[in-house]
This record gives sequence, C-alpha cells and structure tokens, in this order.
Amino acid sequence: MVEVYAIDPGISRFTVRVFATGMFSAFGHNPTLAVRDFEGEAKFSPDALDEAGLVIKIKAASLTVTDNISDKDRRELEATMNRDVLETSRYPDIIFESTKVSASKAGDTQFFVNLVGALTLHGVSNNQVVATQVSLTGDMLRAHGEFSVLQSAYGIKPVSVAGGTLKVKDELKCSFDIVARKK
Repeated sequence: MVEVYAIDPGISRFTVRVFATGMFSAFGHNPTLAVRDFEGEAKFSPDALDEAGLVIKIKAASLTVTDNISDKDRRELEATMNRDVLETSRYPDIIFESTKVSASKAGDTQFFVNLVGALTLHGVSNNQVVATQVSLTGDMLRAHGEFSVLQSAYGIKPVSVAGGTLKVKDELKCSFDIVARKK
C-alpha cells in the first residue's frame, strides 16, 4: 500500500546556489538562497516503488539570501530577484509535480529514486529530472539530493550589473534535504 507523507518545512531544507560570471566575477558574489515557504507531499511504499510520487509548491517570494552580507545588499538582492528575475507578483508559485518515477533499493530502508516531472517556474513548465536518495524511519521519510535548472529554459534572463561586467550564470544548483511525516 502506498503511504502519503506531508513535507515538514520546519525541519526541511531547500537551497538554490547562484554563480557569478563575467570579467569581474572573481570579486562577485555567489549567493545562496533559502526557500522559506513550501509545502507538499510524497507518496511512497517500499513494496510499490513505481507508484512513488512528489508534489511540492514553493512561494517564489519566500527565497531569501542566506549569505553573510549587509542588510542593505540583502534587501537589494532580494528586491531585484523578486521584481526582475522571478517576477513574484505575476508568478507567485513554483511547482514540481512528478509524472514518472524509477526507484531501486539501496538497503533495507534506503532507496535511490529518480523523479521526472513538470517544473513550473516563471509561468513556464518544463520536464525536470530530480535524483534523490530516500530513507524511511518509522513514520518519517527523508529525501536528499540536488539538481540543476537553467533560467533561460523558463524565460528568465540572467541578471547583470556593472554594465555587464558582472552577471549571473544561467545554471542554478538546487539542493534539498526534505523530511516528511506519514499522514
């Protein structure tokens, strides 16, 4: 029987790494963003691995800079991200919904899971592959892994500053350590 697990955002972590490029990138900033507001559920059963699935919904405006920078720089980065990059007033949610899953057992309570699904970001949906390691402990499911996203695939133009001498790379690295509890 497939069990349903609700994501616990209070103890889960989801981060996005942004990388600088350009002539002055050595002096630039590679910010790490934390996703602060998200929810979702996972379906999983060790006896029916092909029926596993995931739906996660992120409030786009909840991404915050976690690096040790001045409050002024933090506010400026977050305002630019919300206004010019993610356009959170037009596209408030980022959603991933798995459509295909393949999984294999890695141990008694550990599994390798590959999810393919629709990632909707900035009003555009594309297929996204997410590889994760899942472990089950009692009524708790834990999944961790990382994946990359190209901003250009979602109609997002990577921002540049200082006359284009410092700009953000197209590829973002997303990392997660998700904890979910049986409903």
